[in-house]
Amino acid sequence: MSLYDIPLRTLTGEPASLADYRDSALLIVNVASKCGLTPQYEGLERLQKRYADRGFSVLGFPSNQFAGQEPGTAEEIATFCSATYGVSFPLFEKTDVNGEDRHPLYAELTATTDAAGEAGDVQWNFEKFLLDGSGQVVGRFRPRTEPEADEVVAAIEANLPR
Repeated sequence: MSLYDIPLRTLTGEPASLADYRDSALLIVNVASKCGLTPQYEGLERLQKRYADRGFSVLGFPSNQFAGQEPGTAEEIATFCSATYGVSFPLFEKTDVNGEDRHPLYAELTATTDAAGEAGDVQWNFEKFLLDGSGQVVGRFRPRTEPEADEVVAAIEANLPR
């Protein structure tokens, strides 16, 4: 199955899929509003603004699986992201990224190895997966890797479609 075929829902509950972003490089991130890493929203938004016109988007997937750090409703999440960090990139419905209820998207993503050659469960909020314009996972960056770290920026730039 292609990642493009997996059904998703936007934060407002509308049907969506990664096919909506075909031919774009994507940085898929599980996000949370009450996490020590929440300030990474700033770097994610800067990446969005910097590369959006070159065929790139950040996609945020709120998850409440790590110490209950995303307890809010969809409306509360949207308000927090917009008011606190000026988030303009797409957000999707709250998603399980690990465990028996893991979303099919994350079942596929977590099969990807990181720089140390390790695959498996998402470690915490703000783990990042980079997809190229054909929907292939080409990078995995663990939560403490800042969005604008050299290795993330280099991987994004190497996979921009235009």
